[in-house]
Amino acid sequence: MRQTFINTLMKRAKEDKRIFVITPDLGFSVLEKFKEECPNQFLNVGIAEQNAVGVAAGLALSGKIVYVYSIIPFVTMRCFEQVRVDTAYINTNVRLVGVGAGLSYGPQWATHHSIEDIAIMRSLPNMTVCCPGDPVEVKNIVEESFKHQGPMYIRLARNGEPVIHSEDRKIAIGQAVKVTEGKDLVILTTSNTLELAVKWVELLRQQGRHCMLISFPTVKPLDLEMLNSVIDLNIPIFTLEEHSVIGGLGSAVSEIIAESGKGVKFKRIALPDKYSHYVGSQQFIREKLGMTFENYFRI
Repeated sequence: MRQTFINTLMKRAKEDKRIFVITPDLGFSVLEKFKEECPNQFLNVGIAEQNAVGVAAGLALSGKIVYVYSIIPFVTMRCFEQVRVDTAYINTNVRLVGVGAGLSYGPQWATHHSIEDIAIMRSLPNMTVCCPGDPVEVKNIVEESFKHQGPMYIRLARNGEPVIHSEDRKIAIGQAVKVTEGKDLVILTTSNTLELAVKWVELLRQQGRHCMLISFPTVKPLDLEMLNSVIDLNIPIFTLEEHSVIGGLGSAVSEIIAESGKGVKFKRIALPDKYSHYVGSQQFIREKLGMTFENYFRI
């Protein structure tokens, strides 16, 4: 995802000098080529996240389209007051790009895990929240960000994620994407659990259950047309995300279901409301926290 992000951005930046990248001393092995190719559109402000967002807002008010790139907790939480006031309140064209969705940085422990970020960002007025799940979704979201008005948060995993969609698939901000058809149940997923959801759909098929899978690369605004069409099917709905069970996609979907007045069966699959004290791989911590197929789907 990271490489797709920077490649898509750099291709456009060579043509559009309004595009500007800021990093608070992170992004090594990712941002070097952008710095070499577009030296006048890049700034490393050092380990100073608050300043990064403030500078980004100033540049945006001067006509730039600014991308602030860092690990998720640093670009969303360490500088939250500046994000709230300088980007959301003022409604500036700043794109906060966070890498390391969910438990991606498992060995770095809880300080580097991102389990609250969707909840925090979607609570901000004017903030658009995008959580692409594969390189195709990343490419489309970044291309859409060039013309989008207002602040955005773009949540990335790391690198090496498989391509789920066809390369020519077009996805707009606010548009959900149906991955598979199914009549027995539906899984709604976002961000770095898209790959996991595809595996779970196959396991369900082996059990004789046909599952519809829908990816939500945008969590705010939600694709209400798609979501309401799923609610109308009156089949069990599951949400799957590597985020706290509080405030993420599951919470957003539950709000719509509750207001629909329809008694559809619904279950949130997410991380429990606690910090992980485990150190290890992403898969290891997922299993320790109960995010396994066997924990939710039994015949």
